[in-house]
Amino acid sequence: MNNYPYFSTAIAQLIGVRYFHIYFACSIVAWLHLLAEWLYSGKYPQKPWLGLLLGLFLAGLVNGFGLQPRLKALHKFQYTHPQQREEASRSFQYWQGISRGINLLMLAGVGLYLWRVGNPPDPTRFVSAGKFRG
Repeated sequence: MNNYPYFSTAIAQLIGVRYFHIYFACSIVAWLHLLAEWLYSGKYPQKPWLGLLLGLFLAGLVNGFGLQPRLKALHKFQYTHPQQREEASRSFQYWQGISRGINLLMLAGVGLYLWRVGNPPDPTRFVSAGKFRG
């Protein structure tokens, strides 16, 4: 039971790495979808949606390549240096809070983008045949 805090956090970090890989793959699919939509409709994507997608992609990269390695190192340091455990624990909790905040913002952004993809406001560029019949 003494090892529970160490192993539970380590397992959560392993799951977080897999989550990041799935998030990264889904981000690539979203970019490809936006590109296909642009090529099909002939209209350049609106700036707010393009900015949202870019922001989500960059937030995922910052979280996956910036914060997660730092959290992993702080977690290991916390249990290998008992004399500095309290300071490392506070630092770990601070950075973990930032990571969770970014995850929450990313979840809200993905929900907003999913709503946008499900409810496209733009009509297609093609005109129906009925408008050409006298």
